[in-house]
Amino acid sequence: MKYILVTGGVISGVGKGVIASSFGTILKSCGIEVTSIKIDPYINLDAGTFSPYEHGEVFVLNDGGEVDLDLGNYERFLNITLHRDNNITTGKIYKMVIDKERRGDYLGKTVQVVPHITDAIQEWVERVAQIPVSGTKKIPQVCIVELGGTIGDIESMAFVEAFRQFQFRVKRENFCVAHVSLIPQPRSTGEPKTKPTQSSVRELRGLGLSPDFIVCRSENPIVRSVKEKISNFCHVAPEQVICIPDLSSIYKVPVLMESHGIVEFLNERLQLGVKSLPRRHMKQWVDLADKIDNLRHEVCIALVGKYTRLEDAYASVIKSLQHAANSIGYKVNILFIEASNLEKEMVSEDPVAYHDAWKQLCKSEGVIVPGGFGKRGMEGKIEATRWCRENGKPYLGICLGFQASVIEFSRNVLNLREAHTTECVPDTLHPVIIDMPEHNPGDMGGTMRLGKRTTVFKESANDSKIKRLYYNIDKIEERHRHRYEVNPKYIEDLEKAGLEFVGVDKEGQRMEILEIENHPYYVAVQFHPEYLSRPMSPSPPFMGLILAAKDILKSYLARGCKFSPRESDYYDSEDEDYGLSAKHLPISQITNESDSSAYSSSTNMVD
Repeated sequence: MKYILVTGGVISGVGKGVIASSFGTILKSCGIEVTSIKIDPYINLDAGTFSPYEHGEVFVLNDGGEVDLDLGNYERFLNITLHRDNNITTGKIYKMVIDKERRGDYLGKTVQVVPHITDAIQEWVERVAQIPVSGTKKIPQVCIVELGGTIGDIESMAFVEAFRQFQFRVKRENFCVAHVSLIPQPRSTGEPKTKPTQSSVRELRGLGLSPDFIVCRSENPIVRSVKEKISNFCHVAPEQVICIPDLSSIYKVPVLMESHGIVEFLNERLQLGVKSLPRRHMKQWVDLADKIDNLRHEVCIALVGKYTRLEDAYASVIKSLQHAANSIGYKVNILFIEASNLEKEMVSEDPVAYHDAWKQLCKSEGVIVPGGFGKRGMEGKIEATRWCRENGKPYLGICLGFQASVIEFSRNVLNLREAHTTECVPDTLHPVIIDMPEHNPGDMGGTMRLGKRTTVFKESANDSKIKRLYYNIDKIEERHRHRYEVNPKYIEDLEKAGLEFVGVDKEGQRMEILEIENHPYYVAVQFHPEYLSRPMSPSPPFMGLILAAKDILKSYLARGCKFSPRESDYYDSEDEDYGLSAKHLPISQITNESDSSAYSSSTNMVD
């Protein structure tokens, strides 16, 4: 097993996740099996109880692990399926060590950071690195480990010490370090400053880790003289200093890094045994980056959310919209609307914000209401769903958006004016959304209905738009993260009034997908399709929203999810990797091992 450790310096949020993903992308394009581990030095057991304003969105894995959003980057770039143990936290490590101490596994010894905590970290990494994560089920050859935070943080000291020891444990030829650092360019001087990077590397070396690569993040490209200065002061060759300036697309990052000779260096440094590069090496990423740079059309989508002050809170939703729009030749323009600004109370509190929010909603071509928790902004989300339903605006609701759709329909079509969710109003007269007792034991962390689960389309749903977008298969598998569901007592009345539940769980008890038939596109799902969207295999619900927003969904479905010759201008018909119709999908993407009628989008893309 080969290991690449990615560390960060100067500031956090410098792009370590994309850099780590790019290393994996480059290696995977050479035919090497890759896995990834993200280390977060906080004491939380997982990311499940974080506010989205703390670390951005909580990403959910197939096994129900609630993890850092960087694991979403890894899955999207590398098209792999990670597990909860691919995210290590200080809390997980200490809990494991304390549990062993309570069982008496240490035979009465004093339990200390060194060697017990550091040994536990090393053993965890070695164990998880061996777990297959791709559709081939092969053991990975290279494990990329991203250490969160910045070098020098007190929280990460135990992890740095663990990897100082680890490099000798696995031998030098199996371990290398890439240090990602910021090169600031103050406007007062206009000159790139290398001193922060020098200090960061000096501290890293002082802790016993010497970088093989220094990846310099900057606003603009840095000149060779700056690279040579970094080389002189940081003890690396100039060709091992890689500049990654701000780019128009993150998909250009692996292409740019590969152009610096990453493959040749890693092949020699880690003895990877790559004798020749594949014929189409990196071609799909070059084509994707070029395509995004040359988009000729634009689609405007309103995102009505509760955490719109931080875009990372909706990272996967944003990526999924981009995947769907880019695949048919559109650049997506997302209008972020704070849900509470749509509420009637804002007319008196802040009329400017109220009217601006409604103006943005009205000028959008489609609307998405994503997930969330709590009472704040709920009425605004309900208002957005009402407006979309009554005005024929293409609409996609996800998780809480699904529940908001049920509440709105109950109030305004069934005339149940006090209809609500017990999450917001526990004693509501009409609880159309209720909690699932088995997923509400009192603790907040890790107790929701989590992970990949099967949704079955009803027999009556054969003409459903969303089923046809899933290529008319009977079952799909998507990831969930919720604690509330539709109250079964109201389902019959809702369906009689026109709100059709076209998808249910495999037991037929919980509602998963709703749709209104006589509407251009009114679809809401209880699951989170954004977690399984990939750059070259867009999520069907998002594809439906974008196509409906441009008024080409009807013809697309009529042709069996294929474009007409007139519409073929929207995408490059020679690109076979974009998953635009059933004929483009690999067999592994429309079947799984246990049931040929099930769909799961967490599969390998065409190479």
